[in-house]
Amino acid sequence: MRFAAQRVLGRDLHVWLARTGLDAAPLGRLLTRRPPAHPVIDDGRYRAALAAGRPDRRPLFTDADGAGIVWPDGEREDVDVIMLATGYRPDLPYLAPLRGALDGDGNPRHREGVAVAVPGLAFVGLEWQRGLASNSLRGVGRDAERIARHLAAGLPRR
Repeated sequence: MRFAAQRVLGRDLHVWLARTGLDAAPLGRLLTRRPPAHPVIDDGRYRAALAAGRPDRRPLFTDADGAGIVWPDGEREDVDVIMLATGYRPDLPYLAPLRGALDGDGNPRHREGVAVAVPGLAFVGLEWQRGLASNSLRGVGRDAERIARHLAAGLPRR
């Protein structure tokens, strides 16, 4: 995992990325073979939390019943909320039956988020999907709007 400073030249890095236009530049298609990995933008808190063993990482729960979850070791835990943060690496083996949805490494086959071989399938939140910010809160909304327009255009008119 690589870390990058949150503040550069006295300003938040996100400000620089937005002002220069690098955040929204459609560079993803130029990087389809092997896009560079994004660093974790950090003011020091994330690095310190990881060094201290936080967050508590566990394998995925095996059952949920609306009041709690069951961990793989059988332990049951009451929970109020389940939030799935899918992370930075797609894990999409359930798409394998869709012929052409994934490449040989299990990565989505897409052009700017639209599946190249499966009509009606699209992705959002992929690293370098369309640009630098595609897998961040800054950019996923922009990509989601674009994908939604694309998918809606393919629907029959009523």
